[in-house]
Amino acid sequence: MRKLSMVVCLGLGMVAASAKASIAQVSPSAEWAAHAANQYQIFPNITYLTASNYEAKMDIYARRGVTTPQRTIVYFHGGFWAAGNKEGALMSLIPWLEMGWTVVNVEYRLARVALAPAAVEDCLCALRFVAAQAKTYNIDTTRIVLTGESAGGHLTLTTGMIPDGAGLDRECAGNTPIPKVAAMINWFGITDVADVIDGPHKANLAVTWLGSLPNKDEVAKRVSPLTYVRPGLPPILTIHGDMDQLVPYDEAVRLHAALTKAGVINQLLTIPGGRHGNFTPEERMKIFSTIRDFLAKNGLGSP
Repeated sequence: MRKLSMVVCLGLGMVAASAKASIAQVSPSAEWAAHAANQYQIFPNITYLTASNYEAKMDIYARRGVTTPQRTIVYFHGGFWAAGNKEGALMSLIPWLEMGWTVVNVEYRLARVALAPAAVEDCLCALRFVAAQAKTYNIDTTRIVLTGESAGGHLTLTTGMIPDGAGLDRECAGNTPIPKVAAMINWFGITDVADVIDGPHKANLAVTWLGSLPNKDEVAKRVSPLTYVRPGLPPILTIHGDMDQLVPYDEAVRLHAALTKAGVINQLLTIPGGRHGNFTPEERMKIFSTIRDFLAKNGLGSP
C-alpha cells in the first residue's frame, strides 16, 4: 500500500513538473493570446453617426485596468468604398492589440448606401466621436494614429489630412473639435481618386462610389489625399507593393514625393514584388518592424 502511495505521489509530481515545464515553454505570442481577454474589454457596435437612414458603427477594444489616457489606433477597412465591413478586418487588429494599443474599428457608409463623399465624411465623424468619448474609453487624443488598407488607407489619409473648414464634417454629431492625429499608417491607399474612377487604372468598385454624380471630377479631387498635401501634416508611413495591380504603386510614389517636398515627415516602405495586400509572413514581419520603428521615432513607441 505504501509503495502504491509512493508511486501515485511520484506520478503526480511528474505531472506537475511536466505542466510547469509546458507553461515555461510557451512562446510569448501564445502567452499573450491566452490572456488577451484579461487585457481588453470590447464595446461592440457603438453608433457614432446616423445618416442616409443608416447607423454607422464602430467597435472599441479598450484596455482593462488602466486609468490614464491610452495610445489609440483607429482602423478603417478596405473595399474600394463599396464593399467590406469592420468584422472582416479583425485579423488586422491583432498586432495592435498585442502591442498594447486601444483599438477603434470603424465602419462607414458604402456606395450602395450613399455616394461620395459620404465615406470620407463618416470617418471624420468617427474621429470626432472618438475625441468626444475620450474620457469614457481612456483615449489619449494627442496620441491617436489612423490606419487602414486600400480604401481604408485612403480614408486614413483623408481623415488625417483634410483641414478644418473643408465642409466635410457637417453631418457629424456634437461640436467637439476634430483632433489633429499623431500619425498615419497608410497601407496601399488611393491617393488620386480620379485615377481609379476614370483614369488608366479604373476599377469597377471604385466607379460605383461616385456613380453618376454630375460633378464627379470635382468630388474626386475633393476626396483625394494629394489635394491636401501641405506643410505641418502629421507623420505618414506608406506601405505599398511595387506590383500592386489594383492601386498603382505610382500613387504611393507621388504621395511620398509631394509630402517630402512639403517638408512633412514621411516614409515609403516598398514591398518588392508585392501585390495588393496578401503579403507573406516575412513581409508582414518587416512591415510591422518598420511600423514600430516609425512610431517610436515620432514619440509613439511606448504606452
